[in-house]
Amino acid sequence: MKLIIRSTLQLTFIMLLMAPLPALAIPAITCHCFTDRSYDPARPTMADPYFLATSQNSFFAAAFKIDKKMIVMKKQRGVSATDLWVSHWLASKTGTDPESLLQARKTKATWQQVITPLRVPEKAIGKQFAEALKANAADDRLADLVVDELLLRFRLYGEAELGTMRKAGAGNQEIILASLIAFKTRQPPSALYHEVKKGSKSWGTQLTYADIAPAEIQKEYEGLINRNR
Repeated sequence: MKLIIRSTLQLTFIMLLMAPLPALAIPAITCHCFTDRSYDPARPTMADPYFLATSQNSFFAAAFKIDKKMIVMKKQRGVSATDLWVSHWLASKTGTDPESLLQARKTKATWQQVITPLRVPEKAIGKQFAEALKANAADDRLADLVVDELLLRFRLYGEAELGTMRKAGAGNQEIILASLIAFKTRQPPSALYHEVKKGSKSWGTQLTYADIAPAEIQKEYEGLINRNR
């Protein structure tokens, strides 16, 4: 009898180990740590992931007037960048607590299901965003719309140049970082992006040329945004 019980327990344990992670309800943890955080001419691209991530976080913090450490902490706990963009943008438009929106998103299949009960007027969130919600657009698309709206509002891009960057395939991190370097160097963001894509320069090289220290990126964005807020 003991042998049967022991065998049953062993089989149950093995089945648990083989179960998919969602079934075990293990939260996703996103590592937001970077070993390379400074530009090295001998390895010009090594710190680019950090420069891109910290630029996005810095712009986010400046745009929504929140602590950048909170953003990093949320990402480390598994909250996606897309959900952060959408939740904080909707909160700014509706007066809702962004944390409550994030919690609601965990139990809803789409952001449309989150916002519908709030009965937010289309005028408050904009026609383009409202149409994207109704069409059940992917979360990435919603986040792109948020980033575009903020960049245009703070005059870091013109519509034509922003459209050029999107058509070229630039993501939110690249578009955001390019906006700062472009402002400092008076070069078109698309030209900076293409130099990186073709491998002639790295983002670290661009920052060094623009005389932007990584530690000063957040202050740089705060200055730009506060000037045009």
